[in-house]
Amino acid sequence: VPVERLDGVTRERFLRDIYPRRMPVVLTGLELGPCTTKWTVDYLSEAEGSKEVKIHVSAVPQMDFLSKNFVYRTLPFDAFVRRAAEVKHKEYFLTEDEKYYLRSVGEDVRKDIADIRKQFPVLAEDVRIPEYFEKEQFFSSVFRISSAGLQLWTHYDVMDNFLIQVTGKKRVVLYSPRDAPYLYLSGTKSEVLDVDNPDLEKYPLFVKAKRYQCFLEAGDVLFIPALWFHNVISEEFGVALNVFWKHLPAESYDKTDTYGNKDLTAASRAIQILDRALKTLEELPEEYRDFYARRMVLRIQEKAYRDDYG
Repeated sequence: VPVERLDGVTRERFLRDIYPRRMPVVLTGLELGPCTTKWTVDYLSEAEGSKEVKIHVSAVPQMDFLSKNFVYRTLPFDAFVRRAAEVKHKEYFLTEDEKYYLRSVGEDVRKDIADIRKQFPVLAEDVRIPEYFEKEQFFSSVFRISSAGLQLWTHYDVMDNFLIQVTGKKRVVLYSPRDAPYLYLSGTKSEVLDVDNPDLEKYPLFVKAKRYQCFLEAGDVLFIPALWFHNVISEEFGVALNVFWKHLPAESYDKTDTYGNKDLTAASRAIQILDRALKTLEELPEEYRDFYARRMVLRIQEKAYRDDYG
């Protein structure tokens, strides 16, 4: 299903008509500042100089969080930008056609969130972030650069976010939160890495997940509602900026979350309680355990499932 594209949406219209639907949408024609034309490889590498950045380096385009088929390396920012823009590398860590990915982080990864104004102050001057939320709801602004062809694994975040494509092109495949049962989750991530040619012997239910897709060009902004799964391929070398904001009361979120992907505190507590309940069921003989487990599932569906899902 193609994701809807809407041109020139005002903040008022977004908040009134689009936001409450909780569906992804591509916003075009927004005023993002000079970044979309200014951020060439030359300008980027000069603007922020040679400060060190930590990057993912992968020998293959498809990054795999399970087998950890990538390594972390450090490069001066200007050298990193030039390398990420090349197809073949004269200097490399793993192979001459390795892929690079930068996801900016705070000074102390465990405590500080990513904020382009702090980590890349010169570049931050060139961007006008669409402020379709209140200032105090702001959580982070994550600066991202990826090599052409790089594919990130399918995952969800617990906050709403705008993916602002500043330069280059991306393809984004999305799945609704209600399709979680078909995505073979490991934490916040799906084990199905190749969404285009999935291994259906290993992941037979994946065919049931409804696929949404969009292509982002420079200047496009994709609204990704919290809990929507997304899989991103950089079709070209490109620069993007994610802005996450808290759409729930601040105390709902895990205080130690710097990435915007730790489950809400109430959800974490509920899962711990459920794990204890399942442990308790183990005290029963198998046929009893099966019987009461099925009753528990029905109870969860009755009490907690939404009934307005088709």
